[in-house]
Amino acid sequence: MKGICVHNEIGSLKKVLLHRPGRELLNLTPDRLQELLFDDIPFLRVAQREHDVFADTLRQNGVEVVYLEDLMTQVLEKYPELTERFLHHWLQEGGIRTQRWQDRLTDYLRSRYQGKALVEKTMEGITLAEMGNVKAYSLQDMIAPSDDLIVDPMPNLYFTRDPFASVGKGVLLHRMHYPTRRRETLYADYIFRYHPDFAGLVPRYYDRDMHASIEGGDVLVLSEDTVAIGISQRTSPDGIEAAARNLFRDPESKIRRVLAFDIPRCRAFMHLDTVFTQIDRDKFTIHPAILGPLTVYELTPGPADKGGLSIRQIDTELASILAEALGVDKVELILCGGGDLIAAAREQWNDGSNTLCIAPGKIVVYERNDITNKILKDKGLQVLEIPSAELSRGRGGPRCMSMPLVRDEL
Repeated sequence: MKGICVHNEIGSLKKVLLHRPGRELLNLTPDRLQELLFDDIPFLRVAQREHDVFADTLRQNGVEVVYLEDLMTQVLEKYPELTERFLHHWLQEGGIRTQRWQDRLTDYLRSRYQGKALVEKTMEGITLAEMGNVKAYSLQDMIAPSDDLIVDPMPNLYFTRDPFASVGKGVLLHRMHYPTRRRETLYADYIFRYHPDFAGLVPRYYDRDMHASIEGGDVLVLSEDTVAIGISQRTSPDGIEAAARNLFRDPESKIRRVLAFDIPRCRAFMHLDTVFTQIDRDKFTIHPAILGPLTVYELTPGPADKGGLSIRQIDTELASILAEALGVDKVELILCGGGDLIAAAREQWNDGSNTLCIAPGKIVVYERNDITNKILKDKGLQVLEIPSAELSRGRGGPRCMSMPLVRDEL
């Protein structure tokens, strides 16, 4: 299956992009956790085992699983002349500005790593110690500890949902909010430009060099003509407006309405999909804490003298907004933790609301959220539980760890 086709959140999932956690997690240290957006250090071997269960669960349900690291490797193998350019971009965005360090690191990588190992090394990062005797390069090098990182790792890569979002037959390739995550979009940039499954087939409705932040966890494709985007800790109103304009301008795009959900700006509610996901034709999981303060704005095509947008606040209750967007009589909002505020806070922190729907009424969830999972089962949903003791330390659930590339129409 070539190209992208995602017109909804719940149609049978046919193809999905994952990243198996790698050695980038081994370069997490306690004093860098906050900077690298982690609350704890996952145990890599167990995290990989859990992630393999996740991938196998998808395959057993008819989903083609492709990996970010494999697609990038295939690009460089098909076009080996791109390797130098890719490494130059990677080094520049990794903060390596001096020519001598760029040359030294390029030589180091090219001489020691080839193929998939090279791609994985760029994800892992490079320490000063592994480079040998480089103390004479600069004063900074002389005073730096031997375990200092020359190029930082990208430990958030296993959350493939965030660097881009599949919308219709195109993508939003994002500018990530935090600098530590912005390099993650480099792989998707090369894959969509050059991989034979995507080259020339995927229009971009946002690009990584645009000025405002937007992340995939805030993007939910509700229907063929409506997309919801969270105004959140990591997605700005400017980013939403820019994405909406580009979607509306493209005559091939069917999106004619963007619903902007204004959610609290905090770590626990970092993205819209951490508090709110669709799980069936007329059902959503939702964290009860956002029901009160949630405000929704509707963006539709507008006159040129108003920037091409018409924007209005919707004062209707959330359930009515969603029902109208989906074309159903009513929707059911199923509360994470069953509405118990302590259980809801605990299970939402462990991604109880962050479900991956792989067919109407069939969802992948973390097994640790006992209360929410039981409620979902009692509602008649098919709940596929996966282990998450280590994966959940990164603060992201099954939806965060997956980027749908092809879904069936409803």
